[in-house]
Amino acid sequence: MFDRIRKTFSKPDKSDKAVSELPASMFPTGPVSEWAATQGFGFSVERDGQGMSLEGQVGGKPWRLQLGRPSRDYIFGQEVRARAELGIDESVAVLVINRPLKEALEKRAFQLYTDPLQTSVDRSLPEEMRWLSMFEEVGWDSLPMAFWSRLAVLSDRRDSAVAWLAPALAELMMSPPQPAPSAEVPFLLLLLNGKAYLRTEYTPADLVTLQHASQVFTSACEAAMDAFRPRG
Repeated sequence: MFDRIRKTFSKPDKSDKAVSELPASMFPTGPVSEWAATQGFGFSVERDGQGMSLEGQVGGKPWRLQLGRPSRDYIFGQEVRARAELGIDESVAVLVINRPLKEALEKRAFQLYTDPLQTSVDRSLPEEMRWLSMFEEVGWDSLPMAFWSRLAVLSDRRDSAVAWLAPALAELMMSPPQPAPSAEVPFLLLLLNGKAYLRTEYTPADLVTLQHASQVFTSACEAAMDAFRPRG
């Protein structure tokens, strides 16, 4: 099961590099732009021709989803990432992460901090490793075991996680389009400093993956705005 994660931090092979360097003309921009138009989303191709962006609003707040070169070494091929400034209570911090990625990052952190030849922390390490050290894993009974088997939830306050992750949102995360990606495909959903973030791998590399990612992200944003109003 963990063969893919064992290779997570190894150097990508030529096929991975080729996927991440597709020229703009090879992206399936037509179907994406047509779908974006039906949803009222803005659509654009990045200037370097290596990705595309969708823009929309949720609860009156702007969000942006990008498909492009990976910014993390545990992402193979293309990366889907999204960000929204929600204006929610900035004290809320909740991270949802797939378990194989969590375990791989924890192992990497352990090796780093126990290596006698490592004299300083590598600034290029993903900030996700810092989040894992800051937050505690939490759980509760209202979500099914299938959710907890696939995903971990971390927070500095359990009640924040419970308030945000209602069963409907959890079910949406657990219901990707078929053929569904394996449990090892990296997935992160984060609330931090009044913002929401999503990062995942573009696997399978087709339109339904983007559609599901945007649905999960905007639903997570709506749930966060309902649960956490700014203090003041």
